[in-house]
Amino acid sequence: MNQKVVLITGCSSGIGLALAARIAKDEKKRFMVYATMRNLSKGEALVEAAGRTLGRTLEIKQLDVCDENSIKDTSTPFGSVNAGMGMIGPIECQSIDEMKTVMDTNFFGLVRLLKEVLPDMKRRKKGHIVVISSVMGIQGILFNDVYAASKFAVEGFCESLAVQALRFNLNISLIEPGPVITEFERKVYEEGLKTDLSKADKVTADMFTNIYLKNYKQIFETLGQSSEDVAEHTHKIITMDNPPFRHQTNTLYTPMTTLKYADPNGDLPIDTFYKMVFEHDKVFNASLNFLKLLRWRSRKSFTMEKDKSN
Repeated sequence: MNQKVVLITGCSSGIGLALAARIAKDEKKRFMVYATMRNLSKGEALVEAAGRTLGRTLEIKQLDVCDENSIKDTSTPFGSVNAGMGMIGPIECQSIDEMKTVMDTNFFGLVRLLKEVLPDMKRRKKGHIVVISSVMGIQGILFNDVYAASKFAVEGFCESLAVQALRFNLNISLIEPGPVITEFERKVYEEGLKTDLSKADKVTADMFTNIYLKNYKQIFETLGQSSEDVAEHTHKIITMDNPPFRHQTNTLYTPMTTLKYADPNGDLPIDTFYKMVFEHDKVFNASLNFLKLLRWRSRKSFTMEKDKSN
């Protein structure tokens, strides 16, 4: 059986690591995974996660999506792009260079890689480009202005490219997680805590510190998925005969993104989020606690059912 070649970027941690390990462990051994990362010295966690698949259905290679020379020899009929960089805080406190770095990684990193692999995929008339996007590519979130902008760029780019891709029998799929509990998110939060707020006005600084950062952990604990969960969703999309263009991985977050499509004027999601944050914060926190309880009970029930079956 001919294996499909899968190139995955950003595999040193988080979603990229989980995705590489999951696809390499595909029960039918349908894939040969080339798991890449910018710094090979950070590959220990992937080696451990890969286990016996290493050297069989998974190989680790160096790739930096911000370096064109690093991707020149990359050629695959199938791809998954995952490299990402986050940034939170008031824009007054962020430099243009910092913003450019986020865009360079999250958007232009994707563009560089596709410029290299797309011509060969077109010649073959075969392939599937899977991009790890975000619900923030659909809907902006408070104090995630630049990160959301980078994901909006990814979504617009892929939506435009998807029409052309169909002409060459190519599929493009955007995987759109909500909050994901990873080392990536922990680092973003820790960097947020270090933000120099001296350039922000008092109201904005208070909003960031006492509303956004204060609720950050609770939102992730309540709505957050694991990397393995997102990887499982992605594996299912990859193995479909007719994969969708968009796939949201977190059903708890879907009602929030649905607001975007419910009002063509765009006012509904903005007004709803404003009222949730500033007018009904007690209801918002109570809702988070309720959702957290439901998820705990659901997981406990699932565990008990598994125990009964063993």
